[in-house]
Amino acid sequence: MPEFLPIPVICSSFLIKTELMQLTILGNGSGGPFQGRHYTAQILQVDNHIYLIDCGEGTQMQMHRFQVRYDRLEQIFISHLHGDHVFGLVGLLTSWCLKRRTLPLDIYAPPGMEELITTNLRLCGVRVPVTYPLRFHVVDAAVFAKVFETPTLEVYSVPLEHRGVECCGWLFREKPRLRNIRPEKITEYDIPYTLLPGIKAGQDLVLPGGQIVPNEDLTLPPRAPLSYAFCSDTSPSERVAEWVQGVDLLYHEATFLSEHTTEAELSGHSTAAQAAQIARQAGVGKLLLGHFSGRYNDTDGHLAEARAVFDRTEAAEEGKTYEVEHRD
Repeated sequence: MPEFLPIPVICSSFLIKTELMQLTILGNGSGGPFQGRHYTAQILQVDNHIYLIDCGEGTQMQMHRFQVRYDRLEQIFISHLHGDHVFGLVGLLTSWCLKRRTLPLDIYAPPGMEELITTNLRLCGVRVPVTYPLRFHVVDAAVFAKVFETPTLEVYSVPLEHRGVECCGWLFREKPRLRNIRPEKITEYDIPYTLLPGIKAGQDLVLPGGQIVPNEDLTLPPRAPLSYAFCSDTSPSERVAEWVQGVDLLYHEATFLSEHTTEAELSGHSTAAQAAQIARQAGVGKLLLGHFSGRYNDTDGHLAEARAVFDRTEAAEEGKTYEVEHRD
């Protein structure tokens, strides 16, 4: 059986090659494959590492379609166990087995995920634990808590309200970065390599004769940490607005328009206007709407409704990559 590990887990092998955070939408629909939309799934890239958020049916095909290099995925974050957010996972795990994957895989989700996956794999005769380590991390969906971190990133669970099922969103927040050394200063002062980490951390340089070179003369300040929050599926919640306060990019479900508010309330979803109200209340940099009901042919109504409340709003488009940036 797959191994259970407690949380949080620190990934010590994380290597930084670039400095970016960007989100690729693989699916933006809800309930069914209507209007050409696919089920919820996203890829978040932070530096050289990618994370899969939810894995609805067809996710693997969407990753092929949009040329996502998903074999290097090491962490998957699942919001809840409704099929339109998780039914693509068994196929993905099976494909990795067929490809002789050896890289360990960690899955973070509310209770029940291990039973769902292992039962399906057992009945299908797939022996994933034999080919690569598969580790399940049970997340308390009712608690805002750190569940995963690397040297540069922290991931938090965000409790959501979705018609009686345990459901959580995910907050990805970068840690403060080290300062950037000015290359010409390394040559000017003949700085040994061994001193560079300390200077990047803010230390001054002490020259052989005792002269002190202030750190601000040697370095440039790093960019501010970036943050992204994923909130689907959920009724509008003031608690969510508090937990995602000030994030640079907020993805919030907008399953319905205001004319279908009753349906939203009954199903534990939000309207576009309600999503925009949360964004405004949270003071986020940008709002990205998603999880659109198949009853709508397009998202024009969602955009108009949301922008009347919060003008920095976009509707998630499948295959599009969104840069997570600080608000000017």
